[in-house]
Amino acid sequence: MIVVTGGAGFIGSNLVAALETRGRDDVAICDRLGTGAKWKNIAKRGPADIVAPERLFDFLGAYGREVEAIVHLGAISTTTETDVDLILSENFRLSMALWSWCARQGKRLIYASSAATYGDGSAGFDDDASAQALAKLRPLNPYGWSKHIFDRRVTALQGTDAPRPRQFVGLKFFNVYGPNEYHKGAQRSVAHQLWERARAGEPARLFRSHNPAFADGAQLRDFIWVDDCVDVMLWFLDNPERSGLYNVGTGKARSFLDLARATYMAAGRNAAVEFVDVPAALRAQYQYFTEARMERLRAAGYARPFTSLEDGVTQYVRILDSSDPYR
Repeated sequence: MIVVTGGAGFIGSNLVAALETRGRDDVAICDRLGTGAKWKNIAKRGPADIVAPERLFDFLGAYGREVEAIVHLGAISTTTETDVDLILSENFRLSMALWSWCARQGKRLIYASSAATYGDGSAGFDDDASAQALAKLRPLNPYGWSKHIFDRRVTALQGTDAPRPRQFVGLKFFNVYGPNEYHKGAQRSVAHQLWERARAGEPARLFRSHNPAFADGAQLRDFIWVDDCVDVMLWFLDNPERSGLYNVGTGKARSFLDLARATYMAAGRNAAVEFVDVPAALRAQYQYFTEARMERLRAAGYARPFTSLEDGVTQYVRILDSSDPYR
C-alpha cells in the first residue's frame, strides 16, 4: 500500500491518478475534503481508503504492515497564511511524526519541500542538503520557513545514530501548474488565472515590477507542468535506493509575459496585458526570480526531459477547454 497525504489536493490527486493508471489499487488517500468541490479531484479514483488527517496514525497503526511508502504532500500551502502556530503544527510537526513512524517501521518517505525555502534567491537555488548550505537560506514567509526547518531537521538527523526511513526524499517543487488545482482559489497557478481571463475575453493581468532590475512582466519563474512532478515522484518510488533533497523544476526560468503569451495563444486569443501593483503587504515576500538547479536530480539518475512552457500550457488549456477538466 502507498499512502498519499494531500492525496485529494493538486499534486497529490495527479499522483494518485498516475498510480492507478499503473494498476495500483492499494493507494490510501489522507486529506480533508471540506464542503467545496475538492472531492472532484478524486471522483474518478478507486482508493483503498480515504482517511482524515486526525485519523492518520490510527490508520497506520491498523494497516502499517501493508504500507510500502508514504508520499507526504499534505500541508498548509497558502503562502499568505499568517497563523504560524497552525503552519508549524500542520507542516513541521506532522512531517516529523511521519518521519519518526517511517524510521521506526522501516518504511519509505517521500515528502514535498518547496522552492519557497530559497527566499529571495540571493543564496542561489542549489539543492545542496548540507547543514552549512541550508543554514544560508532565508525563506520570506511562514510557509517556506516551515518547509525549510523540516529540511534542516532531516539533514541534522542524518548526522546522528537515530533511526531513519528506509528511503527519504525531499522534493523542492517550483511553480507547478496543471489540472486539479481549481479548489485552490487565489493560490491557483497564474496559468489557470490567465486562462480564465482569456476565456472571458479580458486582457491578461500581471503584477507590475517594483524592482528596477526587472521590467513589468519580466519577473522570472521556473514553471513546471504537474505531470513532470508526478513522473519524478514515480521515479523515486521505482528507485528506493535513492534518497536526498532535490529540486523539481525545469531548470529554465521564464517570464510571466512568456506565460501570458503561451496561455492566450493556446486559447486562441490575442495577449493584451494590463499591469497591477503587487499588494503592499506582499511586496517584501515577492520573488522576482526562481530557477532550479537540476544537476543533483540528473546525477541521481533521472534522465527524462521536462516539458517546455509552451507544450505544458497547450496541454493544460486543452484540458481546461474540455467538458471534464478533472483527472
